[in-house]
Amino acid sequence: MSQTLIPELARARPDTPTLSVIVPVYNEADAVHGFVSAMHPVLDRTGCDWQICFVNDGSTDSTLPTLLKMAKGSNRISVINLARNFGKESALTAGIDIAETDAVIIMDVDLQDPPSVISEFVKKWREGYDVIYGERISRKDDTFLKRFTAGWFYKVFNRISRTRIPENVGDFRLIDRRVVEAVKQLPERNRFMKGLFAWVGFPSTSVAFERAPRVAGQTKFRFRGLWNFALDGLLSFSTLPLKAWTYIGALLGVAAISYAGFIIARTVLFGIDVPGYSSLMVVVLTASAAQLLSLGIIGEYIARLTIETKRRPIYLVEGHYDRQRLLAQSEDAALSELEQHKGNEETAA
Repeated sequence: MSQTLIPELARARPDTPTLSVIVPVYNEADAVHGFVSAMHPVLDRTGCDWQICFVNDGSTDSTLPTLLKMAKGSNRISVINLARNFGKESALTAGIDIAETDAVIIMDVDLQDPPSVISEFVKKWREGYDVIYGERISRKDDTFLKRFTAGWFYKVFNRISRTRIPENVGDFRLIDRRVVEAVKQLPERNRFMKGLFAWVGFPSTSVAFERAPRVAGQTKFRFRGLWNFALDGLLSFSTLPLKAWTYIGALLGVAAISYAGFIIARTVLFGIDVPGYSSLMVVVLTASAAQLLSLGIIGEYIARLTIETKRRPIYLVEGHYDRQRLLAQSEDAALSELEQHKGNEETAA
């Protein structure tokens, strides 16, 4: 649970704080230029020394070359290139792990989260809040199915988990340095970042905003991915689905004993009756379905335990690139090419 702000305990902020914007990208070549153009004036007005850090999550289009070209031409842009596609939650983790600034902003590249809200984020952060998250006013642009499933997920999650997450809140948020350090201490491989941000606590508040349509590209989330994401969230922060089957099994046991008693009493009082095939099949199929469902839930937990015990890295970084590194690499490549050319001339002579 998050904590309310106690003014006496609010920490002082630097006069010119450093700020990182972490942006995970996957096949977003059409969106990155518009994103940077929209972010520049907003970040300049915050009074922070800022940088945008793109985390390339194994893109297969021209996203990486585009980002490297932008980073080579600007001190404000850096690129973390993951070795392959690890998923958005792992990409966010990579950006948070590498960030060294006083505050970190997490947002998507599609500009559905309006950059203008960042000024309010920074204002709230200067007041003393350590977590400021964007809260959508409405989901009118979403399909009925997405609105229904999202509402269902938040209600179920907050009912079965001790860690409550606010409804209609995504990854768009500002987090203080000490929140960054707290999140870095959480080692689980199945990452549900909204839950992790809520779990660490710290004084938090929200800023309401109207979510805009996507500027470029297409969403990479599909129903199957959203379903698996919801399962990860529910099973990572609650053991109630496991505990529930103790009570379901007890109820089925009581029902079975009661029905057996009824059959015995009826046989003793009225004699043997021809058993009903239909009712027998209903009982057998119901019990079998309950058993298979319980095994499936146990299997989901065991699968996640297996992943955790392997202790594989959450992500692997191919390289971290900024203007200084890219210029140095260009100089090294030019020197290497010149030396090779001289060697060829000497060999020819």
